[in-house]
Amino acid sequence: MAVIVLAITAFASGVASIYWARSARRLERVHRRVVAERGGASDAASLSRSGFRKDVHTAVLYAVLCGNCAVLAATRPPRLEVILGLILVPVALSVLSARDLGRESRLAEDRYDIERRAEEVLTQDQLAPQRWAARLAPEVLADLPGFEVGRVYKAGTGLMAGDFFDVYDLGRGRVAAVIGDVTGHGIEPSITALQAKYLLRVFLRQYRDPGQALEELNDRMSALERFEEFISLCVVVFDTEAGTLRWSSAGHPTAWLWHDRDVRPLRHTGPLLMLDPHATFSSRELPLAAGDLLLLYTDGLAEARNGDEQFGEERIGTIVRRDPGIDPDVLCKSLLEAAKDFASQPLSDDTAILAIRRLG
Repeated sequence: MAVIVLAITAFASGVASIYWARSARRLERVHRRVVAERGGASDAASLSRSGFRKDVHTAVLYAVLCGNCAVLAATRPPRLEVILGLILVPVALSVLSARDLGRESRLAEDRYDIERRAEEVLTQDQLAPQRWAARLAPEVLADLPGFEVGRVYKAGTGLMAGDFFDVYDLGRGRVAAVIGDVTGHGIEPSITALQAKYLLRVFLRQYRDPGQALEELNDRMSALERFEEFISLCVVVFDTEAGTLRWSSAGHPTAWLWHDRDVRPLRHTGPLLMLDPHATFSSRELPLAAGDLLLLYTDGLAEARNGDEQFGEERIGTIVRRDPGIDPDVLCKSLLEAAKDFASQPLSDDTAILAIRRLG
């Protein structure tokens, strides 16, 4: 009788050991994938390693029990059948739950795959605002011979922004500088800003007059019938061959031009875009000389607040007048820091600043 009990216990222990070993092998594969993709110090790696070690421990325990019972059955010890028979209880439970063990190990593997895909989706969602911002306000601008360009962009509290700027060569000695801001926050204003930015590129190549280009842009953008959105925009065209600067501004904050040892305001020449589909936009022209400096910005800079007082356009012009020979990039960063120091609270609105100097 003892021999039969020991033989049954040895067989059952061997079966249980096999099931635990299979579960351990599956968890070991999961652990390798986790370490390869997330590193050995991650929480997922710790959990998978813990599960793997637990299953290995259990598989070894049953394997040892199987071997011992087999040896005892072969040597026929006196009256151990009652004690060893009790081992059949956990062994039987393990055998009965073997199917669940396999399902749980597969579940752990599937769960990791689901979590990995979820993290990839979240990563894409987190990168989306950065990629939009890179299109609207790029960190690197095209190299323009004869010009020195500085820029700075500070995102506000919203996930998506409507501020944008652009600087590019129109050919035949003409260079365009554009800055704009779409009302609101979120994906819709960002899409509108992107459309306006690249449509304006087309129209500035079709029309030499920036006012005419803005009229065409206003007509196209108004046709979208986004009644809750408006665009403030300023476009400046440098003509190095004619020695002129021509600008047109659709309700945008005052730009500043350092020329002939004085700072001149470049105020708006028409209403906001998308406010009136039949609006007209004029343009104005000034002489352009070597060393001239143009400063463009969005309202996030001028509207920085200290209580009821705003940083203001005049204060911006005063800072330009104080050191007109400053490097354009340094000027942009200095203006942003000055607005931060002035404000009683952190700047919550998106802020874009663009400075361009005509070299000799």
